[in-house]
Amino acid sequence: MALDPETFDALITTIRRFVSERLRPLEAQVETDDRIPDDVVQEMREMGLFGLSIAEEYGGLGLTMAEEARVAIELGRTTPAFRSNFGTNVGIGSQGLVMAGTAEQKAQWLPRIASGDIVTSFALTEPDVGSDSGSVKTRAVRGKDENGADVYRLSGTKRYITNADRADLFTVMARTSDDPGGRGVSAFLVPRDLPGVSVGEPEKKMGQKGAKVADVNFDDAPVPIANRLGEEGEGFKIAMRVLDRGRLHIAAVCVGVAERLIADCVAYAGERKQFGKPIAEHQLIQAMIADSKTETLAARALVLETAAAKDAGTNVVMESAAAKYYASEMVGRVADRAVQIFGGAGYIADYGIERLYRDVRLFRIYEGTSQIQQIIIARETMKRGG
Repeated sequence: MALDPETFDALITTIRRFVSERLRPLEAQVETDDRIPDDVVQEMREMGLFGLSIAEEYGGLGLTMAEEARVAIELGRTTPAFRSNFGTNVGIGSQGLVMAGTAEQKAQWLPRIASGDIVTSFALTEPDVGSDSGSVKTRAVRGKDENGADVYRLSGTKRYITNADRADLFTVMARTSDDPGGRGVSAFLVPRDLPGVSVGEPEKKMGQKGAKVADVNFDDAPVPIANRLGEEGEGFKIAMRVLDRGRLHIAAVCVGVAERLIADCVAYAGERKQFGKPIAEHQLIQAMIADSKTETLAARALVLETAAAKDAGTNVVMESAAAKYYASEMVGRVADRAVQIFGGAGYIADYGIERLYRDVRLFRIYEGTSQIQQIIIARETMKRGG
């Protein structure tokens, strides 16, 4: 259920002020320290950002997809690592539980996820499994724990797991049968403190400093039967539903980053002078700004239209893939033009443009590469008959 317009407008205003006055001044510090300050994380908790997509009955804000997309656009106007800090709680880390969890599972976990007391992660990718997500090798085999209770014994390694270094709860996709492809995959809620669960050192990355990714290892970890999400063999379907929503959220963030870059370019071009006048008056600079603005407007319209369709109950598998594909490719082009408009300054760290240039590169890879989105778009188009 959507918030009333006045309440939602107040939320947007609060987030916009938080981004501009609190987060943007910290961007260089986060890049250097590779971490989000603890007091900022606490402020995010108090604002309800960890529970944007979780129902009010569990302590969240219960935003619709259209409302969540607008919030994501606002959050995109700063370093993406800030949003990523709570992004797994809002999206891929919690939505499997929201979509497929039992009443007991939801009551146990969702209130603490919404408050930010628990950080969640989504564990699908493996060392040998990326885009071919139906081929997971991590296994969950029925067995007994030390007290003789029925459990799944979970063994395997997950790779590049966002927020793994801080996560208290993992949604893990593991193979429970030898059925081919996704049909043999099931989903599990795996607490970090289970015996046999360990997290590796965070990886060094190209961009999005402050948002950590790491391996998660499972060595015969005893997962209670009650922690399975859905029935055996439903894990792949759950994962795809989660990613449909996550892709739309990421597309909205891409729009926000592009809008930030355009604003920075316009401000710089109005001040920087060459050949006796501001570079904003040179037509080739104007052309780059015009292209960036047009593409950003198109992406914004696609995201918001798709979000509204999802809220209406429409199947948006194709449209979510298209939004993520177009918006992530678009923001890469906008970032590249921004470096060009800033010239030498765009290549220097002080201006922050090169940082955003590095940050946005990941959008074309995670939650499904651009090439995977193309496959989904083509498949769904043919399925619908064009």
